Amino acid sequence: MTSRTKIFSRFAQLLEEAVKLESTKHTDSSAMYGSAEYIDHEAFTTWGIKVQNLLRLACGSDSIHLKEFQGKEGKNWSTNYGIFKAQRAVLIAAQDDYDNGLCASIRDLVASELFDDELEQAEELTGKGYHGPAAVIAGAVLETALRTLCTDESIELDSRPRLDKMNADLAKVGRFTKLIQKRITAIANIRNSAAHGKWDEFSRDDVELMIRDVRHYLTNGFQ
Repeated sequence: MTSRTKIFSRFAQLLEEAVKLESTKHTDSSAMYGSAEYIDHEAFTTWGIKVQNLLRLACGSDSIHLKEFQGKEGKNWSTNYGIFKAQRAVLIAAQDDYDNGLCASIRDLVASELFDDELEQAEELTGKGYHGPAAVIAGAVLETALRTLCTDESIELDSRPRLDKMNADLAKVGRFTKLIQKRITAIANIRNSAAHGKWDEFSRDDVELMIRDVRHYLTNGFQ
C-alpha cells in the first residue's frame, strides 16, 4: 500500500508539475479554434497519466474525482490548455478532500459499516450490563483499525501484531498525536483486562467512554 505521507507528497509534486506545464503555454492557430492557447502535448499527456494513477490510489477507482478528471478528456469544445485547466481544478479538489480525510475507498466504506455494527453491539451489551464483553468487542474494532492504518502507512506488521506496538509505530510516523497514543494505550488496557476476565479493574462508565472514543477516532480519522 502507498502511505498517506507519500500520497500527500505526490499531490504536491503533480501540482508543481502543473505550474511547469502551464509555462509551456503558447498561442497557435487551427482550423477548429483559430488562434488559441495550447500547452506542450507530450508533457500534458504524461502529467495526465500520473494524475490518474494518483487519484486511483488516493480516492479510489470509482471516485468522483477520477471520473471528473477523465471526463474532461477529449472534449471537442476546448484546446488541450482548456482541458488542462479543468483537470487541474479536479486535482486541487481531490487534494483538499484527501487532506481532510474525505477520499474514502470502497474498502474503507465497507469497514466503517462493519465497525458501526460491532460498536452498536458493544453499546447494546453495555446497556444490558455486560460491559466486559462490550470492552472486548470495542477493543477488537480498535485493533483492526490500527492494523489498517499501519498498512496504509507502510508499517511492517508481525504475523500477530500487538496493539501497543502498532500504537507506538503510528505515533512515531506522525499518524496521530502523543495524546491520542496515550488514550489508545488506556483503551488497550481496558480491553486486555476484559479479555482476561479482570472485570473489577474497570467500570461500565469506562467502557462507555471507551466505545465513544473508538467511534470518534474512526469517524475523524484518529484526529
